[in-house]
Amino acid sequence: MSTIDDTDRQIITALQGGLPLVPAPYATVAGELGIAEADLIDRISAMKQSGVIRRVAAAANHYKLGMTANGMTVWDVADDQITELGAQIGALPFVTHCYERPRARPDWPYNLFAMVHGETNDEVEEKRAQIAAILGEACVQSDILYSTRILKKTGLRLRRKG
Repeated sequence: MSTIDDTDRQIITALQGGLPLVPAPYATVAGELGIAEADLIDRISAMKQSGVIRRVAAAANHYKLGMTANGMTVWDVADDQITELGAQIGALPFVTHCYERPRARPDWPYNLFAMVHGETNDEVEEKRAQIAAILGEACVQSDILYSTRILKKTGLRLRRKG
């Protein structure tokens, strides 16, 4: 397991709310932390490589992009195939989140989750059909849970020390 020092923690805390929308965001953050921009970038790269952080990415507001139909597709997939099939589903360009979760039988038999966005429910259903075709006979049953409102849109947040 990787450990982080105080500077890494400060970097994570500074970036967890997003990069500033300025021409040189890394230089701005580095200046606020009192370190060189190159050091900031090297530390981010090292934390990414070690698995401390997964990615630095833009988070588009899909509602403002016109993607107002959003469904969490849920699938009951054969356990011995879920890793391989989950990777295939997660690689689809229209799947924004894909993960395995334990079943909670008898009420919840689903173990594979894939979030799909579209402009209409029909579009989401078409994408769901594409997933079903990939899963084939490895999938016993499925469902879709449509979003009705946006709740939390952030990842894990570190508290500031001190």
